[in-house]
This record gives sequence, structure tokens and C-alpha cells, in this order.
Amino acid sequence: MFLINDLIALLAANLILSQALGTSTLFIAAGSRKNLVATAGVITLFTTIGSAASFFIDLAVPSSVSDLRLLFYTLVIAFLYVALLIIVYKFGSRWFEDMRKYIHVSAFNCAVMGTLFTINKRADADSALSGFGGYVSAGFEAGIGFVIAAIILTAAYRKLNSRKVPAAFRGFPAMLVYLGIISMAVYSLK
Repeated sequence: MFLINDLIALLAANLILSQALGTSTLFIAAGSRKNLVATAGVITLFTTIGSAASFFIDLAVPSSVSDLRLLFYTLVIAFLYVALLIIVYKFGSRWFEDMRKYIHVSAFNCAVMGTLFTINKRADADSALSGFGGYVSAGFEAGIGFVIAAIILTAAYRKLNSRKVPAAFRGFPAMLVYLGIISMAVYSLK
């Protein structure tokens, strides 16, 4: 039951945009199945590995200087960003041009950064998340929450960009209204 509640909360957080404005990445992911799979995979990788690293940062940095944690979280994501680019370039050079854009839009996305910035507070509130496994599972769940949000957006992407929608409202404005309505519905489930 905890997993279902957590996934709904993460989905609502992504849809409500409370962790930051990650809608542009959602729109990229919703553009096609290839975009969805690649972006979701990279974001899930970033949130999972970043959450594992944040466990060690939280152990090493005292709570009296919690502002330093944010700096270290950002440095971890920057390191993962560069490392993933190097790995893809070295071992998958034929995929580098395709994967590079997904790595760029995923690295400092709201789902990744928001997960790392809020995971410590979640671990303080729930003792089940206070261990290494709890941090890693919370990071993985955040990535899955992004995937679910992207799938929901994909379902309406073509219809909200069709000629039936007025030109001034088509695209980004229609998507934001759609996200607001869906987020209120999902948030009410919690």
C-alpha cells in the first residue's frame, strides 16, 4: 500500500509541478514512444543513482549546514551527467547523437533535482526510508512517477495539438490546463 500511495504522491507532485517546472521534459517525452522510453529511462537512472549518492551525502553532511547538501546534490547530478555522456560516447558511439539530447534534458530536470532535494525530508518523516535501500527505492519510485506522468500526458498529446483546439490555446497552454485538471483528480485520490 505504501508503494501505491508513494507513486500517486510522486505522480501528483510531477503533474502539479510542485518540485519545479519540468513540463518541457514531459512534452519532449510525450512527443513519441522513442522519446518516452529514452527520457523515462534516463530520468529513472538519474533519480535512482542520485538518491543512492544522496544517502551518503546526508550521512556525511550535518543537518546544521543543510544548505551544503543542496550543493553536493547538484554536484552529484553534474558528475552523473558527465559520466553518462562519457560512457555513452565510449561504449555506444553510434547512439551518442540520439542519446545526448535525452541525457541533456534529463540531468537537471525537476524530477531528478526535486527527488534529491526532498528525499531527506521524506526519510525523516518515514523511518522505512532512512536506510540506503529506502533512498534507492524512493529514487526509483520518483523515476517511475515521471514515467506515469509522461504516459498520461502522451495520451492527450495529439488531441491537444490538433486543429480542433483554437490556435492561441494549442500546445503549451492546453497542456498546462490538462495537467492541472489531471493533477487535481490524482491528488484527490491521496
